[in-house]
Amino acid sequence: MNNLKIGWAGLGNMGSAMAANLLSAGYEVQVYNRSKDKEKELTNAGAQSAKDLRELVDSCDVVFTMLSDDHAVKGVYNETNGLLSGENSGKLLIDMSTVAPETSKYLSALSEKHKMNFIEAPVSGSVKPARDGTLIILVGGSAENYDKAKPLFDVLGKLSLYLGPAGAGSSAKLAINYLLGINIQALAETVLFAEQNGISKENMLTIINEGACGNGIIKIKTPSVLNNSYPAAFALKYIVKDLKLAKEAGLSSPLSVPLLNTFSAAMNEGGLGDQDLMAVIKYLEKA
Repeated sequence: MNNLKIGWAGLGNMGSAMAANLLSAGYEVQVYNRSKDKEKELTNAGAQSAKDLRELVDSCDVVFTMLSDDHAVKGVYNETNGLLSGENSGKLLIDMSTVAPETSKYLSALSEKHKMNFIEAPVSGSVKPARDGTLIILVGGSAENYDKAKPLFDVLGKLSLYLGPAGAGSSAKLAINYLLGINIQALAETVLFAEQNGISKENMLTIINEGACGNGIIKIKTPSVLNNSYPAAFALKYIVKDLKLAKEAGLSSPLSVPLLNTFSAAMNEGGLGDQDLMAVIKYLEKA
Protein backbone atom coordinates (compact mmCIF):
# COMPACT_ATOMS: atom_id res chain seq x y z
CA MET A 1 0.00 0.00 0.00
CA ASN A 2 1.35 3.44 -0.97
CA ASN A 3 1.24 6.02 1.80
CA LEU A 4 -0.42 8.88 -0.08
CA LYS A 5 -4.21 9.01 -0.03
CA ILE A 6 -5.54 10.10 -3.39
CA GLY A 7 -8.79 11.93 -4.10
CA TRP A 8 -10.44 11.97 -7.50
CA ALA A 9 -13.27 14.24 -8.65
CA GLY A 10 -14.83 13.65 -12.06
CA LEU A 11 -15.56 10.09 -13.13
CA GLY A 12 -16.18 10.20 -16.83
CA ASN A 13 -14.73 7.48 -19.03
CA MET A 14 -11.22 8.88 -18.66
CA GLY A 15 -11.34 9.77 -14.98
CA SER A 16 -12.80 6.42 -13.97
CA ALA A 17 -10.08 4.51 -15.80
CA MET A 18 -7.31 6.63 -14.33
CA ALA A 19 -8.62 6.44 -10.77
CA ALA A 20 -8.88 2.66 -11.19
CA ASN A 21 -5.22 2.49 -12.19
CA LEU A 22 -4.18 4.32 -9.02
CA LEU A 23 -6.30 1.95 -6.97
CA SER A 24 -4.69 -1.04 -8.70
CA ALA A 25 -1.25 0.40 -7.99
CA GLY A 26 -1.92 0.19 -4.26
CA TYR A 27 -2.98 3.76 -3.49
CA GLU A 28 -5.85 4.44 -1.13
CA VAL A 29 -8.37 6.27 -3.31
CA GLN A 30 -11.43 8.32 -2.40
CA VAL A 31 -13.77 9.48 -5.15
CA TYR A 32 -16.44 12.09 -5.64
CA ASN A 33 -18.86 12.46 -8.51
CA ARG A 34 -22.15 14.35 -8.64
CA SER A 35 -23.79 11.31 -10.28
CA LYS A 36 -23.17 8.76 -7.56
CA ASP A 37 -23.89 5.81 -9.84
CA LYS A 38 -20.60 6.57 -11.60
CA GLU A 39 -18.76 5.84 -8.34
CA LYS A 40 -20.07 2.27 -8.01
CA GLU A 41 -17.48 0.46 -10.11
CA LEU A 42 -14.64 2.07 -8.16
CA THR A 43 -16.20 1.70 -4.73
CA ASN A 44 -16.88 -1.96 -5.51
CA ALA A 45 -13.14 -2.25 -6.28
CA GLY A 46 -12.19 -0.74 -2.92
CA ALA A 47 -12.34 3.03 -3.33
CA GLN A 48 -14.09 5.17 -0.71
CA SER A 49 -16.83 7.67 -1.54
CA ALA A 50 -16.71 11.27 -0.30
CA LYS A 51 -19.98 13.00 0.55
CA ASP A 52 -18.74 16.24 -0.99
CA LEU A 53 -15.64 17.96 -2.34
CA ARG A 54 -14.67 19.38 1.02
CA GLU A 55 -14.57 15.94 2.57
CA LEU A 56 -12.52 14.73 -0.40
CA VAL A 57 -9.80 17.32 0.05
CA ASP A 58 -9.92 17.15 3.86
CA SER A 59 -9.34 13.38 3.71
CA CYS A 60 -6.70 13.18 0.97
CA ASP A 61 -3.11 14.29 0.40
CA VAL A 62 -3.50 14.80 -3.35
CA VAL A 63 -6.74 15.53 -5.23
CA PHE A 64 -7.14 15.10 -8.98
CA THR A 65 -9.89 16.76 -11.00
CA MET A 66 -10.85 15.73 -14.51
CA LEU A 67 -13.96 17.53 -15.72
CA SER A 68 -15.62 18.51 -18.96
CA ASP A 69 -14.86 22.23 -19.26
CA ASP A 70 -13.55 25.40 -17.64
CA HIS A 71 -16.85 26.23 -15.94
CA ALA A 72 -17.05 22.83 -14.28
CA VAL A 73 -13.45 22.98 -13.06
CA LYS A 74 -13.80 26.48 -11.63
CA GLY A 75 -16.98 25.35 -9.92
CA VAL A 76 -15.36 22.53 -7.94
CA TYR A 77 -12.67 24.90 -6.73
CA ASN A 78 -14.93 27.83 -5.85
CA GLU A 79 -18.27 26.44 -4.71
CA THR A 80 -19.46 26.16 -1.12
CA ASN A 81 -17.84 23.01 0.29
CA GLY A 82 -15.54 23.01 -2.75
CA LEU A 83 -11.87 22.10 -2.91
CA LEU A 84 -10.75 25.44 -1.47
CA SER A 85 -13.44 25.77 1.20
CA GLY A 86 -11.45 24.29 4.10
CA GLU A 87 -8.06 24.71 5.76
CA ASN A 88 -5.77 22.38 3.85
CA SER A 89 -2.47 24.18 3.65
CA GLY A 90 0.19 22.34 1.69
CA LYS A 91 -2.03 19.80 -0.04
CA LEU A 92 -1.63 19.24 -3.77
CA LEU A 93 -4.42 19.79 -6.32
CA ILE A 94 -3.90 18.43 -9.83
CA ASP A 95 -6.26 19.40 -12.64
CA MET A 96 -6.16 17.04 -15.62
CA SER A 97 -9.03 18.68 -17.51
CA THR A 98 -8.57 20.33 -20.89
CA VAL A 99 -9.10 24.02 -20.17
CA ALA A 100 -7.87 27.40 -21.31
CA PRO A 101 -4.34 28.36 -20.25
CA GLU A 102 -5.84 31.36 -18.46
CA THR A 103 -8.05 29.04 -16.41
CA SER A 104 -5.02 27.06 -15.24
CA LYS A 105 -3.25 30.28 -14.29
CA TYR A 106 -6.35 31.40 -12.39
CA LEU A 107 -6.63 28.10 -10.50
CA SER A 108 -2.94 28.21 -9.65
CA ALA A 109 -3.18 31.71 -8.22
CA LEU A 110 -6.38 30.88 -6.35
CA SER A 111 -4.84 27.75 -4.82
CA GLU A 112 -1.76 29.70 -3.77
CA LYS A 113 -4.01 32.27 -2.08
CA HIS A 114 -5.44 29.40 -0.01
CA LYS A 115 -1.89 28.12 0.72
CA MET A 116 -2.45 25.01 -1.37
CA ASN A 117 -0.30 23.67 -4.19
CA PHE A 118 -1.56 23.33 -7.77
CA ILE A 119 -0.38 21.86 -11.04
CA GLU A 120 -2.18 21.35 -14.32
CA ALA A 121 -1.71 18.02 -16.06
CA PRO A 122 -3.92 17.60 -19.14
CA VAL A 123 -3.32 14.44 -21.13
CA SER A 124 -2.76 13.40 -24.71
CA GLY A 125 -4.68 10.19 -25.30
CA SER A 126 -8.23 8.92 -25.02
CA VAL A 127 -10.07 6.12 -23.22
CA LYS A 128 -7.92 3.12 -24.20
CA PRO A 129 -4.60 4.79 -23.22
CA ALA A 130 -6.29 5.89 -19.99
CA ARG A 131 -7.20 2.30 -19.24
CA ASP A 132 -3.77 1.02 -20.28
CA GLY A 133 -1.86 3.68 -18.33
CA THR A 134 -0.14 4.89 -21.50
CA LEU A 135 -1.23 8.53 -21.57
CA ILE A 136 1.16 11.42 -22.21
CA ILE A 137 0.80 13.91 -19.36
CA LEU A 138 1.50 17.61 -20.01
CA VAL A 139 2.42 19.40 -16.81
CA GLY A 140 2.46 23.08 -15.92
CA GLY A 141 3.17 24.53 -12.48
CA SER A 142 6.17 24.44 -10.18
CA ALA A 143 8.92 21.90 -10.80
CA GLU A 144 8.79 21.00 -7.10
CA ASN A 145 5.13 20.03 -7.29
CA TYR A 146 5.78 18.10 -10.48
CA ASP A 147 8.43 16.06 -8.68
CA LYS A 148 5.90 15.27 -5.92
CA ALA A 149 3.31 14.14 -8.45
CA LYS A 150 5.60 12.23 -10.80
CA PRO A 151 5.18 8.80 -9.11
CA LEU A 152 1.43 9.18 -9.65
CA PHE A 153 1.93 10.24 -13.26
CA ASP A 154 4.13 7.18 -13.77
CA VAL A 155 1.07 5.06 -12.93
CA LEU A 156 -1.27 7.02 -15.18
CA GLY A 157 0.90 7.45 -18.26
CA LYS A 158 3.86 6.26 -20.25
CA LEU A 159 5.38 9.74 -20.22
CA SER A 160 4.98 12.95 -18.26
CA LEU A 161 6.60 16.17 -19.41
CA TYR A 162 7.25 19.22 -17.24
CA LEU A 163 6.67 22.16 -19.59
CA GLY A 164 6.89 25.25 -17.39
CA PRO A 165 4.61 27.40 -15.24
CA ALA A 166 0.84 27.06 -15.00
CA GLY A 167 -0.71 27.49 -18.44
CA ALA A 168 2.07 25.70 -20.30
CA GLY A 169 0.42 22.30 -20.02
CA SER A 170 -2.90 23.64 -21.29
CA SER A 171 -1.19 25.40 -24.18
CA ALA A 172 0.50 22.15 -25.21
CA LYS A 173 -2.79 20.25 -24.94
CA LEU A 174 -4.63 22.72 -27.16
CA ALA A 175 -1.79 22.54 -29.69
CA ILE A 176 -1.83 18.74 -29.89
CA ASN A 177 -5.62 18.70 -30.15
CA TYR A 178 -5.40 21.14 -33.04
CA LEU A 179 -3.14 18.65 -34.80
CA LEU A 180 -5.59 15.88 -33.89
CA GLY A 181 -8.43 17.79 -35.53
CA ILE A 182 -6.39 18.38 -38.69
CA ASN A 183 -5.52 14.68 -38.90
CA ILE A 184 -9.13 13.58 -38.47
CA GLN A 185 -10.59 15.99 -41.00
CA ALA A 186 -7.79 15.26 -43.48
CA LEU A 187 -8.44 11.52 -43.16
CA ALA A 188 -12.16 12.01 -43.69
CA GLU A 189 -11.66 14.20 -46.77
CA THR A 190 -9.07 11.83 -48.25
CA VAL A 191 -11.26 8.74 -47.89
CA LEU A 192 -14.30 10.53 -49.32
CA PHE A 193 -12.34 11.95 -52.26
CA ALA A 194 -10.95 8.50 -53.05
CA GLU A 195 -14.43 6.95 -52.91
CA GLN A 196 -15.77 9.59 -55.28
CA ASN A 197 -13.16 8.40 -57.75
CA GLY A 198 -13.82 4.69 -57.41
CA ILE A 199 -11.29 3.76 -54.71
CA SER A 200 -12.76 1.76 -51.84
CA LYS A 201 -12.34 2.78 -48.20
CA GLU A 202 -10.47 -0.46 -47.60
CA ASN A 203 -7.93 0.16 -50.33
CA MET A 204 -7.44 3.83 -49.52
CA LEU A 205 -6.89 3.11 -45.84
CA THR A 206 -4.40 0.39 -46.74
CA ILE A 207 -2.49 2.86 -48.91
CA ILE A 208 -2.42 5.38 -46.06
CA ASN A 209 -1.54 2.96 -43.27
CA GLU A 210 1.17 1.12 -45.22
CA GLY A 211 2.83 4.30 -46.44
CA ALA A 212 4.57 7.35 -45.04
CA CYS A 213 1.29 9.18 -44.42
CA GLY A 214 0.09 6.63 -41.90
CA ASN A 215 0.21 7.52 -38.22
CA GLY A 216 -1.09 6.36 -34.88
CA ILE A 217 -4.41 8.18 -34.90
CA ILE A 218 -5.25 7.04 -38.43
CA LYS A 219 -4.58 3.43 -37.49
CA ILE A 220 -6.78 3.83 -34.40
CA LYS A 221 -9.66 5.32 -36.40
CA THR A 222 -9.43 2.91 -39.37
CA PRO A 223 -11.87 0.34 -37.89
CA SER A 224 -14.45 3.06 -37.23
CA VAL A 225 -14.27 4.30 -40.81
CA LEU A 226 -14.49 0.79 -42.25
CA ASN A 227 -17.42 -0.16 -40.01
CA ASN A 228 -19.13 3.23 -40.22
CA SER A 229 -19.44 3.12 -36.42
CA TYR A 230 -18.34 5.97 -34.19
CA PRO A 231 -18.73 5.29 -30.45
CA ALA A 232 -17.12 8.17 -28.62
CA ALA A 233 -13.53 7.61 -27.55
CA PHE A 234 -13.23 11.41 -27.80
CA ALA A 235 -16.59 13.03 -28.45
CA LEU A 236 -16.82 15.45 -31.35
CA LYS A 237 -18.29 18.14 -29.10
CA TYR A 238 -15.02 18.20 -27.15
CA ILE A 239 -12.85 18.89 -30.18
CA VAL A 240 -15.18 21.82 -30.91
CA LYS A 241 -14.65 23.07 -27.35
CA ASP A 242 -10.88 22.66 -27.60
CA LEU A 243 -10.61 24.37 -30.99
CA LYS A 244 -12.60 27.29 -29.58
CA LEU A 245 -10.24 27.46 -26.60
CA ALA A 246 -7.26 27.43 -28.96
CA LYS A 247 -8.82 30.28 -30.95
CA GLU A 248 -9.34 32.26 -27.74
CA ALA A 249 -5.70 31.58 -26.84
CA GLY A 250 -4.54 33.12 -30.13
CA LEU A 251 -4.63 30.36 -32.75
CA SER A 252 -5.30 32.04 -36.10
CA SER A 253 -3.37 29.92 -38.60
CA PRO A 254 -4.80 29.31 -42.10
CA LEU A 255 -6.31 25.89 -41.38
CA SER A 256 -7.73 26.75 -37.98
CA VAL A 257 -10.82 28.65 -39.17
CA PRO A 258 -12.20 26.07 -41.63
CA LEU A 259 -11.32 23.29 -39.19
CA LEU A 260 -13.40 24.83 -36.40
CA ASN A 261 -16.19 25.64 -38.84
CA THR A 262 -16.37 22.04 -40.06
CA PHE A 263 -16.47 20.42 -36.62
CA SER A 264 -18.92 23.05 -35.36
CA ALA A 265 -21.24 22.36 -38.28
CA ALA A 266 -20.94 18.61 -37.73
CA MET A 267 -22.04 19.16 -34.14
CA ASN A 268 -24.72 21.81 -34.64
CA GLU A 269 -26.16 20.90 -38.04
CA GLY A 270 -25.18 17.26 -38.22
CA GLY A 271 -26.14 16.37 -34.65
CA LEU A 272 -22.92 14.41 -34.19
CA GLY A 273 -21.63 16.02 -30.99
CA ASP A 274 -21.92 12.91 -28.83
CA GLN A 275 -20.32 10.60 -31.38
CA ASP A 276 -16.57 10.19 -31.82
CA LEU A 277 -14.84 13.06 -33.58
CA MET A 278 -14.19 10.71 -36.53
CA ALA A 279 -17.95 10.96 -37.20
CA VAL A 280 -17.12 14.23 -38.96
CA ILE A 281 -16.80 12.01 -42.06
CA LYS A 282 -20.59 11.49 -41.93
CA TYR A 283 -21.15 15.24 -42.03
CA LEU A 284 -18.62 15.79 -44.82
CA GLU A 285 -20.17 12.99 -46.85
CA LYS A 286 -23.44 14.93 -46.98
CA ALA A 287 -22.00 18.45 -47.14
